[in-house]
Amino acid sequence: MVRLDKGELNSDIARFRRDLPAIFRAALGRSSAAALLESALRRPDVRGFLHRPLRLLSIGKAAAHLAAAFDRQSAGIMADGLAIGTHRTGRVPASVNWIEASHPVPDARSVEAARCALASARAVPPGHGLLVLLSGGASSLMALPAPGITLEDKQAATRQLLRAGADIHQLNAVRKHLSAVKGGQLAAAASAPVLALVISDVVGDDLSVIGSGPTFPDPTTFADALDVVGRHGGEGEFPPAVVGRLRAGARGELPETPKPGDPRLAHAATRTIGSRASAAAGAASAAESLGYRTIVIDEPVVGLARDAGPRFIDEAVRLSGNRREPTCVIATGETTVRVTGRGRGGRNQELALSAARTLAALPVPAALLSGGTDGVDGPTDAAGAISDGTTLARAAQAGLEAPEAYLEDNDTYRFFRTLGDLVITGPSDTNVGDIQILLFAPGACVAD
Repeated sequence: MVRLDKGELNSDIARFRRDLPAIFRAALGRSSAAALLESALRRPDVRGFLHRPLRLLSIGKAAAHLAAAFDRQSAGIMADGLAIGTHRTGRVPASVNWIEASHPVPDARSVEAARCALASARAVPPGHGLLVLLSGGASSLMALPAPGITLEDKQAATRQLLRAGADIHQLNAVRKHLSAVKGGQLAAAASAPVLALVISDVVGDDLSVIGSGPTFPDPTTFADALDVVGRHGGEGEFPPAVVGRLRAGARGELPETPKPGDPRLAHAATRTIGSRASAAAGAASAAESLGYRTIVIDEPVVGLARDAGPRFIDEAVRLSGNRREPTCVIATGETTVRVTGRGRGGRNQELALSAARTLAALPVPAALLSGGTDGVDGPTDAAGAISDGTTLARAAQAGLEAPEAYLEDNDTYRFFRTLGDLVITGPSDTNVGDIQILLFAPGACVAD
């Protein structure tokens, strides 16, 4: 067996492993919450809303950063506010009340946060406006169960959907119909003008899905939510109160969430100010400055993470063809994980590990970084991981089992930690989904 030492890696691989973190950091910088908000505040449709005193609601993983950025840039028009997030970083303005809540499964703090948000929206003073700054994670951070549903019911339903591999559209269709605040209900509670500025962490940037759309009309129905339950374990896997509410709603016995055209939302507008395209643009600019020919794949990377890795490499190879210069292929999206084991990891670590065999089989050196732009991949301290054409050989040298064993046990964190290939940035100030960055050496990846 060929023995490989990190200090003796192929020179191309060594270069890639130096460049990948720099390219990833550039993606985070371009999609920074503060940078996206600063750009948005220059837009005419946003400036027109800023002529009055404002109450601020900042909700999501970037809540603290967005509240601080708005305070810096708003020239004193913020009267007061509320910020709801996972962690308090940076300076939250003194006029903004901070609430820390839970993600990805809501807890009692999430319920209290939702109650406070609704009360704040209802109590906007005359002549003021309500500015909502929404970022990824808001669905869990602000969770108020609908009548007849307990927090434990919502927690159990969320865990089952995540365990069964539901995507964000499916997950939020159910969440909205178990909630008293999602699916346009937050904006409907306000009598003041409402403007929501949204950083999208959802493939397709569907405003009804991001944060479960608290300020936006909900096109999904109770029947849609019931169908999601049926396809992700069946009604027997969900609390009886959840199934009972969805069934009653599907029969028309409960009021629906506000739909497009609902007059309760006539005073509310919702705008996207950043998305996965922001991160891709930052990565592409950095890669080009480092001398790479750059290709950005617009089609999102979705589906099961353990299937998405090889699929992404194959598509990148197809697009790259024969090259005379080093090449960077960038994609973005959000995959899912089906939990079948007891290990630790996240969707980006699973994607990176699933690609290891495909990378080893390529005729040219290549390396892949898959990372979450929020700096958090699953229940770990890593944003993601790097795999390359030497990963399998180094794993064998370290006495690790085959990658498939770690994927089956959802234990990718231990695999990459052993190799020193975790990407650890700490929580960022943004969340626009995941990014995959693949670097190729010059040469032919495919036959002519």
